[in-house]
Amino acid sequence: MLREVEVVDEHGEKRSIHVPTERPLTVMLDDRELVTLMTLGGAPEWLVLGYLRNQRMIGEIGTVDSVTVDWDSATARVQSRLAERAQSPESPMARIACAMGTAFSEAMKTIEGMVLPDPGTASISRSTLLSILESTRTLDDIHRAAGSVHGCALYSAADLWLSIEDVSRHNGVDSVTGWMALHGVAGGDKILFTTGRLTGEMVMKAAFNGIPILITRNGVTDMGYRIAVQLHMSLFGRAANRRYLCYTGADRFDPNS
Repeated sequence: MLREVEVVDEHGEKRSIHVPTERPLTVMLDDRELVTLMTLGGAPEWLVLGYLRNQRMIGEIGTVDSVTVDWDSATARVQSRLAERAQSPESPMARIACAMGTAFSEAMKTIEGMVLPDPGTASISRSTLLSILESTRTLDDIHRAAGSVHGCALYSAADLWLSIEDVSRHNGVDSVTGWMALHGVAGGDKILFTTGRLTGEMVMKAAFNGIPILITRNGVTDMGYRIAVQLHMSLFGRAANRRYLCYTGADRFDPNS
């Protein structure tokens, strides 16, 4: 996942450093080309499944028969039980293929009636938050070696369930989604950490997977904030070392324990 290259530093001296190795992966759903994702390729099956889930193109994991990744042709072929509905204008594949704006509109409609676990069921304490922030400092091996990547991690309280790095914040969340789907892991009692900013789309992806608490080292956009308020989610931003801001959902947070 790393490549050594020669650079010239601010003193005019040549030296070798590492950069992440970015690779294209074209997703084919039932022999129909959908999108080319740029990825480090560490967990391509999780990434592809999570992408399809978060774009609302597949529902339950049982609708997928197989995912075959071939790096020689840089393709991921997904065979599903949706082929007979592919030409229908009501199918998820047809809607998303038409226009990403339409896909976003459909996603916004999806969250209107969504209900996430209440604070009595899903909450976070200050000690858990600080433990997660300390834990994430040890997870970003590729970033520490080369930079230029994002990290994403899934926690249950302070217990780490999964950690992944990739070239984009969306890849990280999609990969976590794919892993959750494959392993039948529910999101209601989970906490999602990311190094990327929490935009509307990032917050929606967490909500689609039932995750009510998000933490980022970065910030929060207006749309991410508004969606989180609508769905009663907790967003923690600018979170690093022992500093953080609770943007929304403070009733899920116990700052004294």
